[in-house]
Amino acid sequence: QVQLVESGGGLVQAGGSLRLSCAASGLAFSGYALGWFRPVPGNGREFVATIKWTTSNTYYADSVKGRFTISRDNALNTVYLQMNSLKPEDTAIYYCAARPSLSGYLSPAPHDYNYWGQGTQVTVSS
Repeated sequence: QVQLVESGGGLVQAGGSLRLSCAASGLAFSGYALGWFRPVPGNGREFVATIKWTTSNTYYADSVKGRFTISRDNALNTVYLQMNSLKPEDTAIYYCAARPSLSGYLSPAPHDYNYWGQGTQVTVSS
């Protein structure tokens, strides 16, 4: 019943922008945080950004701070990742994930996230 569906990926030139969406269903959104991750070598995933669902508190990886913005729309049960000033090294499959967040702490650890979408491909050309 829990489902996270990403969309909005595509091909852009360096310096361009994309807006990713993650439509969530089947979750009790109160007390949850939504995050974005992308793969790293060795089958791992690196943190990009996260947002607490009820308060909109946010936290970003240093590599994207100032370029990416995470937000959410409670009415649409959707979290967004606005990506500006894209670089070729941002090329990746971007995954949406959800975790319980019962305090103000916003975790960057992928193992803390319980639910994952299938990802959406972002390709940035030089």
